[in-house]
Amino acid sequence: MAFHTFHLVRKLSAICLLVFSGVTSELCSSSWLLHTGPHLLCMPGRFPCFLCSSHHSSPAAFLGVQSSEFTELSHREADAQRSHHWARTGERDSHAGLPTPQISERRDPYPNRMQMPQGNPLLLSYTLQELLARDTVQVELIPEKKGLFLKHVEYEVSSQRFQSSVYRRYNDFVVFHEMLLHRFPYRMVPALPPKRVLGADREFIESRRRALRRFINLVARHPPFSEDVALRLFLSFSGPDVQNKLKESTQCVGDEFMNCKLAPRAKDFLPADIQTQFAVSRELIRNIYNSFYKLRDRAERIASRAIDNAADLLVFGKELSALGSDTTPLPSWAALNSSTWGSLKQALKGLSVEFALLADKAAQQGKQEENDVVEKLNLFLDLLQSYKDLCERHEKGVLHKHQRALHKYSLMKRQMMSAAVQSREPDSVEQLESRIVEQENAIQTMELRSYFSLYCLHQEMQLVHVYLPLTSHILGAFVNSQIQGHKEMSKVWNDLKPKLNCLFAGPNSSLTLPRSPQDGVSPH
Repeated sequence: MAFHTFHLVRKLSAICLLVFSGVTSELCSSSWLLHTGPHLLCMPGRFPCFLCSSHHSSPAAFLGVQSSEFTELSHREADAQRSHHWARTGERDSHAGLPTPQISERRDPYPNRMQMPQGNPLLLSYTLQELLARDTVQVELIPEKKGLFLKHVEYEVSSQRFQSSVYRRYNDFVVFHEMLLHRFPYRMVPALPPKRVLGADREFIESRRRALRRFINLVARHPPFSEDVALRLFLSFSGPDVQNKLKESTQCVGDEFMNCKLAPRAKDFLPADIQTQFAVSRELIRNIYNSFYKLRDRAERIASRAIDNAADLLVFGKELSALGSDTTPLPSWAALNSSTWGSLKQALKGLSVEFALLADKAAQQGKQEENDVVEKLNLFLDLLQSYKDLCERHEKGVLHKHQRALHKYSLMKRQMMSAAVQSREPDSVEQLESRIVEQENAIQTMELRSYFSLYCLHQEMQLVHVYLPLTSHILGAFVNSQIQGHKEMSKVWNDLKPKLNCLFAGPNSSLTLPRSPQDGVSPH
């Protein structure tokens, strides 16, 4: 029994060395751990248990090993390894007798990791103007379609930040979107517009172009995304195959959890009531989304009515012009009023110009509200939807994997207990014990990822609040559009009014306008 316990301790020591040296705490260098590792499991401190949500005095206590027994066994193992090394090489261990390195002496085994920001990294200090100033990307449709047999739509993507202009297809956006999800699974990655299977009409292509422009601007202004190499490649690489270039850039790079230096310590920065805050924030975003969705629908209807009004005014003016251009001769019984009808036709013919100008002003107002009001509302809705999608990924991704790992761990523990009762072969029991330790490490990693996911959710919620002042920009654009549109159309209506005098016949052939709407068509 002591023999199996001794070998179990050796395996647990090796695994915990791996965990403490590279994955979680990064307390010291790997070379130092190789010589001091047998003592590491007895290191005092607060060791979080991811199974019972408590803290143990040491890693050995977490694993259920008595510190005194483990210390004795680990010293024996360490002495045996040193004696074997001296006998084989004839050299004494170069680390023997050296003092334990201090924190300041420990080098970083992962120099490529993102550096930890100063202060509290959980809090963001950006303003809306700072985010908007990061970049402005234009996405314009290229008129001609390329391709010998299969025609496709191509876009010209221009970035102010990189001073670049490149050509991209929809599939390029799809690959770029996949790379973002791979690199930043715990961040708000906006969704792409759907790809239409059958032939795409002009309205669908324009709607998708607008959606792609919103997507790339949200990405280009997102703090972590804006510093990633994938964004730079997508906006500035003008080579023949941008998709392979994007895949190569992330081929040997892990996700943000693997590259962020503070990821293992994310729990330390989270508030104690993070779960409650997460639930409240999610409900708040859901309510804001529903309200802005209704506002967007009403704004679309208002802009659509302005465009429909423009079309109606244009048709109205054309009909008046057609009426004035009628060459049908008057019958003999109406010849008495021929001069009146001729004057009316002449006046009606000239009114089409004013009504065309009214139609143009109304169309301009509708287009301006589409660009400045509806598009900004859609941009904010895309941001809110990306936060909702992130919440779902957190629950169905990290938490679900964590629960599955715990379930698998409990099954292994039951199998081990059953094997112990049935007195199976020592090798079989040892393999099962090794699998249990591996599963414990997987659970610990899932726990760390879960806290890092909450850390990112907290930051992304702050980013949503940074965008909230966009509401005032939207309302200001809507009010200005209404004022400017009504002002310009009012001027055209006032210019049109004197030209209507010839349409109204008064006494002695004098023509005057009605005094008020209540008068109707009065001779005075």
